[in-house]
Order: sequence, then structure tokens, then C-alpha cells
Amino acid sequence: MRYFIGNWKMFGVPKSINILNKINSFSSKHLSFVKGVCNCNSIFSDKPYRINIFGIFQEVVFCKASFSTEYRVSNSNCKLFLAIPVDGSIYEGESSVDESMITGEPMPVHKSVHDKVSSGTINGKQSFIMKAEKVGNDTLLSQIIDMVNKASRSQAPIQKLADKISGYFVPIVVLISVITFVLWVVFGPEPKYVFALVNAIAVLIIACPCALGLATPMSVMVGVGKGAKSGVLIKNAEALERLNSIDVLIIDKTGTITEGKPSVDKIGVQSAKYHEKEVLQYIVSINQMSEHPLADATLKYGKEQGVELLKVNDFNSVTGKGVVGTIQDKKVALGNEKLMQEINAVIPDELSDDVKAQQKLGKTVSFLSVDAIAIGYVVIRDKIKASSKKAISELQSKGIDVIMLTGDNYDTAKAVAQELHLTDFKAGLLPQDKLAEVELLQSKGKKVAVAGDGINDAPALAKSDAGIAMGTGTDVAIESAGITLVKGDLQGIVKAHNLSQKVMGNIKQNLFFALIYNSIGVPVAAGVLFPFFGILLSPMIAALAMSFSSVSVIANALRLRKVKL
Repeated sequence: MRYFIGNWKMFGVPKSINILNKINSFSSKHLSFVKGVCNCNSIFSDKPYRINIFGIFQEVVFCKASFSTEYRVSNSNCKLFLAIPVDGSIYEGESSVDESMITGEPMPVHKSVHDKVSSGTINGKQSFIMKAEKVGNDTLLSQIIDMVNKASRSQAPIQKLADKISGYFVPIVVLISVITFVLWVVFGPEPKYVFALVNAIAVLIIACPCALGLATPMSVMVGVGKGAKSGVLIKNAEALERLNSIDVLIIDKTGTITEGKPSVDKIGVQSAKYHEKEVLQYIVSINQMSEHPLADATLKYGKEQGVELLKVNDFNSVTGKGVVGTIQDKKVALGNEKLMQEINAVIPDELSDDVKAQQKLGKTVSFLSVDAIAIGYVVIRDKIKASSKKAISELQSKGIDVIMLTGDNYDTAKAVAQELHLTDFKAGLLPQDKLAEVELLQSKGKKVAVAGDGINDAPALAKSDAGIAMGTGTDVAIESAGITLVKGDLQGIVKAHNLSQKVMGNIKQNLFFALIYNSIGVPVAAGVLFPFFGILLSPMIAALAMSFSSVSVIANALRLRKVKL
């Protein structure tokens, strides 16, 4: 009897389920897809279902996940069986787990017996047995989703400036029209009622709030179009307005400041017998047979450098330590210090010092030894995006406090902060910790914007005054944010903030034009010039003048198409 873990949501049932497949001669690698549709409410029972699996009908029992149930998480080729279905701890076995959807960090984490694992995270290339500890709404992933929903509901809508003005403008104009009628009736020449009616109507016509009504939507429409052309997608005008008033920007590290992909940062050599290309060739060659996730980064780097792979014999993967093998009759080992100790490799003091310096920077370092002598090392890191430093500097020059919050370790966060000249950062934070930081700043009266790309950033994005998601990030982050940056780099935040300032400035200009025009036009329409110059404003002329005010607002809004972001 075999247990396979999968997410039935892929088949339309929004629950993680345990598939008990009573197959004696059917290989697990063939159980790639289950073809069948069952009612969500009735599927979980002891009754077996006959389901067509690659043309073979087999009896399958579906049951709800429950506390203390044991599950085998397989390294099947089918992605359905790679996702961990519930929160729990490993009971037997070990593997590397991609926790990026929870922590936002790209480096897979090695998990062994008694280590905790979370639902939704992705298993690596090994199998293990886990015991369920939290299921359903109690899982960390469900809690994150719940936090996003609560944060979204707690956001109060902004009262638009135009709405405030209109609330006073319209009744004032009506009152002026009535006063105009009364004054002409009382003090006007004959036919006084005709003059009173004509001038009262002229006041209403020339003060028609068309320009006032166009002031905001025209600027927003042109501004959103300009943003789209510049790679800044605006979900709504509210997000654009909120961004203009921020004084604190919280940014995630991985995928926001950095590329979000492990890559080779440096090849170190501490031997006169070998040069860097030879060391790299050994590293790439020994890793070609490795299943460790970081091996992919070295293989990719080797391919970019045009490295020729050497044949590897007697390959062996030492779990949690590294890999060993024979290349050209030489004993080659690549791994951490524990592996070097296990094979009794000699590590020169100078090389050891270099590695420790890299590790203090929070980078992952592997030693390379040949015939039990360490000759070099490889440093793997998540590179900082080329635009990050310049963008942060520009934001700081605008008076915006930039704070980095990350789920990564302190050393890595400190290294990134120093490189970017960030004085304020916090490391080792979970999604709820980031949300708490946003709430703390808001309680101090700060207007907070949050930029992130992962599910772990979603609660903070939803709670912030202005949420900015990287277009290269997860759908949940994009859905939680009001602004999305297509290219996914921090320079987009600078563009978005510049656009917000330009649009809000343009709206205020439009409102000024509309109000100053009415401030001049209404008294003239009321007949204030008649006692001195005998001039009255015809309602037809008032209608023409009113149209010109709308045209001026539209023309001013169209200037946004040419602004530089």
C-alpha cells in the first residue's frame, strides 16, 4: 500500500488530500495524473473510487487530512506530489525543501528528522515521512491568506480632494444663483424679473462643475496610461494617491533588492598548482552528478564560462556535507568544512580565512579538495539587482526612509544593507512579523509603502498604505498590491513615485484652473460689472466660456504624456 501526497486543487477540489492507492504492481513514477471528477463534499469517505489512471482503472480512497496522520512525501516526477500538504515534522528521512513561498528566500533548506515543514512548500529530490501537526485553517499558509484578507478589509478608502471641493462648491453656486436672483429683483432695473432670471441662469451655467468633474479622472486616466508605458501598472487611483504621501518604504530582500536566484559569486583559488579555470572545471564536473539545488547554479555558471566537463567515477553524495568522486585518477571532494574533516583534507590557513570572511557576509561557501588538499572554494550568493543601489539612493534623496525586512539570516541581510547603504534593516522575519512592523509604523503616524514579491510579503502589502508588487513575483503578492512593477526592479518604484507626484500635482493644477475660472466667471455672470460698465454676460456666452474651462483642464492633463519618470 502506497501513500502519495498531492494538492487536489489542481483538479478543481480546493482541499489538500491524501491519496491512498491500493496498487501492488503499479510503479509510483507512473502515477502522474489522476483523471476523475468527484464531488468535493462527498469525496472524503472510506468508500473506494474507481479512477482511470493512464487507462488502468484502480480503486482509490480519499480521506481528509487529520492531526498525527503520517504522510510520505515523494520525489515523484509529477509536481502534484512535490507540494507538502500540511504543517508537521519529519518522522523519517531527509530532503531539501524549497520554502520560498513562505520565507521568500531562494535557497532550499535541508530538512531532517524532527525538523518542521510547512504546507505549500516544495520538496526536493528525496523522500521523507512526515507527521501532520496542523491541518486546514491552522496551517501557516492558511494563516497567511487569512492575514491578507483581514488587512485588505481594514483599509479605509481615501476621501478624494475633488469630492471635498464638490461638496462645498455646488451648494455655494446654487446659493449665489439664488442671491443673484433676489438682488436683481430688489435692486435691478426694469424688467427686473427678466434680468434676475437671465443672470441667475448665467451663474448656474458658467459655474457648471464640468471642469471640476474632469480634473481628477482625466489626470488619473492619462497618468495610468503613462505608467503602463513605463512598466508601472496601477490597479486603481487610490493606490496612486496613497503613494504620493508615503514617508517610509519597506522593501523585501530576495526578489526585490536581489535577483531571487542563487548564482556563483566567486571562485577562490589558494594553490600555486591550479588556476581558477581548473578549479571551476573540477567544481562543475563533480556537480554534474549531484542532485543538490545549489549544484544547478554552478552548472549554469560553468556553461556560461564554456567549461568542458570531465568524467567522474566513484561518485557519492554525502548528505548534508557535499559530494565526492574521482576525476582523472584524483580524489575530488566539494562540500562544507564537515566534509573536509571527514576525508581528512588539509585546509590552508589563508584559504580558511578567506572562506570565513565570505561566510560572515552571509554567503554559501563550499570547499574544493583534490587528493585531500583544499585548493579552492566556490561562493554562491543571490546577486543584488543592478538598479537597486541607484533606486534606493534616489528614494532616500526624496526624504523617504527605506527599511529592509527579510526572512534571510542576519549576516546576509547585514551584508546587503551595507552594500546599499541602508541603516535600518531587520532579518529572520516571518510574514506576521513584517505585518507587525507595518502596523507599528502606521501607529506612529507614518505613511508606509511596502514592496515585495512573495506570498510572505502579501499581508504587509495588503496592510500598507501603498503596496507595490514585483511583476516577477507571485500572483498573491500582485493581487495584494495596488501597484505592480512589470520589470520587477526598484527603479520602478522611483518611476511610480515620480508618476504619483506628477499626477497629483496635475490634479491640483486642474482643480485650481476650475476654481479660479469660476471665481472670476461667477461674479461676472451675476452682473457685478453692470453698475460700473453696463456689462451683462449672456447665458450663451457663459456656456461657451464653461466649455473652454473644460478644454483647459483636458489640455493640462494631456501634458502628463510627455513627463519624464
